[in-house]
Amino acid sequence: MSTAPATVTLGDHFARTLPEMAVAWQADPAPEPRLLALNERLAGELGLDPDWLRGPDGVRLLVGEHVPEGATPVAQAYAGHQFGHYAPRLGDGRALLLGDLVHADGDPRDLHLKGSGRTPFARGGDGLAAVGPMLREYLVSEAMHALGIPTTRSLAVVATGRPVRRETVLPGAVLARVARSHLRVGSFQYARATGDVDLLRRLADHAIARHHPQAEGDYLALFEAVVAAQASLVARWMLAGFIHGVMNTDNMTISGETIDYGPCAFLEAFDPATVYSSIDHAGRYAYGNQPRVAEWNLARLAEALLPLFADDEERAIALAVEALGTFRARYDDAWSAGMAAKLGLDRPAPEPLVDDLLTLMRDNRVDHTSLHRRLGAAARGDTGPARELFLDLAGIDAWLARWLALTPDPDAMRRANPVHIPRNHLVEEALTAATEGDLVPFERLLDAVRSPYDERPDLARYAEPAPDHFAASYQTFCGT
Repeated sequence: MSTAPATVTLGDHFARTLPEMAVAWQADPAPEPRLLALNERLAGELGLDPDWLRGPDGVRLLVGEHVPEGATPVAQAYAGHQFGHYAPRLGDGRALLLGDLVHADGDPRDLHLKGSGRTPFARGGDGLAAVGPMLREYLVSEAMHALGIPTTRSLAVVATGRPVRRETVLPGAVLARVARSHLRVGSFQYARATGDVDLLRRLADHAIARHHPQAEGDYLALFEAVVAAQASLVARWMLAGFIHGVMNTDNMTISGETIDYGPCAFLEAFDPATVYSSIDHAGRYAYGNQPRVAEWNLARLAEALLPLFADDEERAIALAVEALGTFRARYDDAWSAGMAAKLGLDRPAPEPLVDDLLTLMRDNRVDHTSLHRRLGAAARGDTGPARELFLDLAGIDAWLARWLALTPDPDAMRRANPVHIPRNHLVEEALTAATEGDLVPFERLLDAVRSPYDERPDLARYAEPAPDHFAASYQTFCGT
C-alpha cells in the first residue's frame, strides 16, 4: 500500500486532547480518484510538495485513503442550533479530520476532508459530496481569502469516481479543507451538554492555546476574543455583500474564520432582506440579519462557557452579559471603518450620508459591488458610471454632491472595492460545466476572483452583474 512520504507529518492534537469528542474513523475508498483542483500556493505554505500531491499517492492522501504512519483520522463531535432548533449530537457526518500540519507562519492548520463517507454522526446521510458543491467551496473560499476576509481554505478537490444520488445522479468528490481549527460554538455546546466540566475546561484550554493565547487561564477573556473576532468577521461579510446562508451555531468558528460554503452567495441588487438559500424559508439568515444572528450564536457560546466564568451562576451570567454586550459596538466600529474605506474617506462617514446611500441603493435595486467600484470613478470626476445605475437621478445627484464635498480618495477606493467577486451566475455556469467534465470556466473564474481589485480587459464579463432573469429567481442549495 502506498503511503505519504516521510516528509508529511500529521499531528493529532485534537484527538489526543479531547478523545471524548473524537471518533477514530477511516475514509471510504475512492474507486477512481482524479484531481480536479489543487491549491499549489497553499500546499507550499503547508510544506507539501505540489508535484507529489498531483501523483497517485498524493491524490490518495487527499481523499483520506492513504495517510502518513501514525496519523489518527477522526470524526469530530459537536452539537448546534440549526435554524434556532437545538440538536445535541451533530458532528462530522461526512467529514474527517486527518490531522494537523505546521503552516509557514509557524502555527498549526487542520487538514480536513468533506465527502469522505459516512461516519457515526451521519444521521441517515450517505456521507458523500458532489463535484459542484465541493468546487463551490474551493472557489468561494479562495475569493474570500483574496478579499482579505478570514476563511477556511481549500487545498484540493478530487473526483472520486463514485456517483452521488441527489435529485439526479452526480459525480462524487472530496474536498480537502484547511483551517486554523474546526472548533465551533457547537463544540462547546456539546461539551457543556455532557455535564463534564473537566471536558469543557480542556476544550477551552485547547481553543486558547490554538487561537487566543493572550487569554491563557482566563475563560472570560477567551469569550471576549471570540466576540471580537466574530464582530470583525461579520462586518467584513456585510461590506463585501457576502451571504453565508446557514449561520447555525455549528457553523460559527472559535477562530473567527468563515466556514461551510453550502448555500452561500453574494448580494446582487442591494436589499437587506435578500435570501438565496432554498432551505431558509423564514429568512432567518437573510443578508441584513447576519449581525443579529452572530450575536445570538455568541449568546449560546456564553451559555456553554458559564461554568468556567465563575462558580456562582448569577455572577457568571452577569459577566457573560457584559462581555456579549460589547459585540454591537465592536461590529459597528468595524463596519463603519470598512464603509469609510469603501467611500474613500480617512475618517468615519457621517451616518446620515451612509444611511441615505443604502436607502437609495435599496429603492433603486442597485448592484452592490458595481456601485462601490463605480463610485471610485465618481471620485475622479466621472459620475456617469455611478449615476446610470439609478432611476432616481435627483436623489443620487444630491447624494454625490454631499459625498464629493468630503474629498474622497479614489486610489484608496480602488484598493477597498473589488471589481471581481464570485458572481452567482458565473459560479453556477462554472459548476455546471465542471459537473459535465469541463473545468475551463471554473479555472477562468478562479483566476478572476483571486485578483479581485485588478481591472483586466480579458475578464470584463466577470465584472458584470447577473442578467435580470437570473437574479430574480436565483436560489442556492445546501449541497448535502
